[in-house]
Amino acid sequence: MRLSILTIHPGYFDGVLREGLINKAIQKQFVQIQIVDIRQYAPDKHKRVDDQPYGGGPGMVLKVEPIVQCLRAIRSPQEKTRVVVLAAKGKKFTQKMSARFSRVDHLILICGRYEGIDERVSQFYADEEIRIGDYVLMGGEAAASVVLEATVRHLPGVLGNPDSLIEESFSAGAEREHEQYTRPPSFEGHLVPEVLLRGNHADIQRWRKRRKS
Repeated sequence: MRLSILTIHPGYFDGVLREGLINKAIQKQFVQIQIVDIRQYAPDKHKRVDDQPYGGGPGMVLKVEPIVQCLRAIRSPQEKTRVVVLAAKGKKFTQKMSARFSRVDHLILICGRYEGIDERVSQFYADEEIRIGDYVLMGGEAAASVVLEATVRHLPGVLGNPDSLIEESFSAGAEREHEQYTRPPSFEGHLVPEVLLRGNHADIQRWRKRRKS
């Protein structure tokens, strides 16, 4: 799978790609991640990517031209591609979406900034808009990191135990996972539930099912 992130702050992702399972997925070639600087596709010599909104209003808007030129440069007609704009007015991102995104050949995430992106990007050049929650961020980079991590973990081989995808929150209609405990069985008088210590797997599964309901 290829995953491209279009941004005016490419350095934001340095740590994201250098740590944890994302880095391992890159090293093992489960995913190719490309951070694309939108400014490199600005048509003027000053590499300007924003302008004042038509009709007035505060702030600046990311221009349509650099983003479209960027998309044309990185897309391949041979790939099944999904172009997603990260915007506060988009559909809320879900576990189901992350699984769907993981099945495309090339996922492209476009990070908004300032007051947003020229609406023509979403209308004519992207497939959908999403948001990660009901709040406003300073830009789409944090949201792109969330979508990146939620999507990549679906790829075969990324998780050490693939059963983790089956039993975790939001994957099988569950609103939350059951509680987890580990050693020591007693800490400052706080005990691990006895059922987990007895080793009866049928009892443990019944207990976990009750805790998730």
